[in-house]
Amino acid sequence: MRDPFFSPPFPLVKATEPFARSLALQTLPFHVHEILPAFCFYEFVNRVVSPYVSARLAPKTYPHLPRKTKINWNVHFVSMVQSCFINTLALWVIYLDKERSQMDWKERVWGYTGAGGMVQGFAAGYFGWDLWASIKDVDVHGWGALFHAFSALAVSTMGFRPFVNYYGLNFILYELSTPFLNIHWWLDKVGMTGSTTQLVNGIALLTSFAGSRLVWGSYQNFRMYKDIWRAIQTPGELPVPTWLAMGYLLSTTALSFLNFYWFGKMIEAVAKRFEGPSDGGGAEKKKKR
Repeated sequence: MRDPFFSPPFPLVKATEPFARSLALQTLPFHVHEILPAFCFYEFVNRVVSPYVSARLAPKTYPHLPRKTKINWNVHFVSMVQSCFINTLALWVIYLDKERSQMDWKERVWGYTGAGGMVQGFAAGYFGWDLWASIKDVDVHGWGALFHAFSALAVSTMGFRPFVNYYGLNFILYELSTPFLNIHWWLDKVGMTGSTTQLVNGIALLTSFAGSRLVWGSYQNFRMYKDIWRAIQTPGELPVPTWLAMGYLLSTTALSFLNFYWFGKMIEAVAKRFEGPSDGGGAEKKKKR
């Protein structure tokens, strides 16, 4: 399936080719016209759209937030816009791209379609913005967020070689749980902690996180490991550099372990908001600590 977005301007392609060749990112010049506008769009949402909309949707909360909380609020707003957009786009391409659905193991490792590259380009634009936001406000987001943003951008960029571009699109569906995570955070900030709305959203968050990241993600990791191993072991095929295979596998494996860790933390966080009042003995123990 061809890239349904408009064709990249020829001068932009030519300007990008030397950089792409130096990093062996063969398909990058064909999608830089999606990466750059996505980056600029999300910065616009962060600086203009979120403050304007948030001040009107939460007039008693947003204008009075301290600096760090307001920065976090805007980042969650951008994340909400991005996750809804990229999930819709990824599901649309997965459903309609017949060329992609017929790929064998070789094509799943080295194959490429324009539509898949488009989704990857828009995702890379967001990850680039997320890295910029993490660097700019590292005192707010922390070094962990900075490392995560860098890793996400690096992994998404590898797909422009192309390398496991097929699976990159599948892993984007991790974002299916992100809207519920953002809503959960906002409900705390507007004084709806422990409400029925947060309970329903919490159930949706845990269900979507387990489905998209633990079940779907683990299954896609298994398939990807199998395909990459077959590519390495099959003589006469295109070589898979050891550093590339190990880098990608280690990154996705680490993220999988983190997903299980985060899921446990999410269960604790959601349950904590709906705990009943402790008994007198429990309260007395807390006072003694």
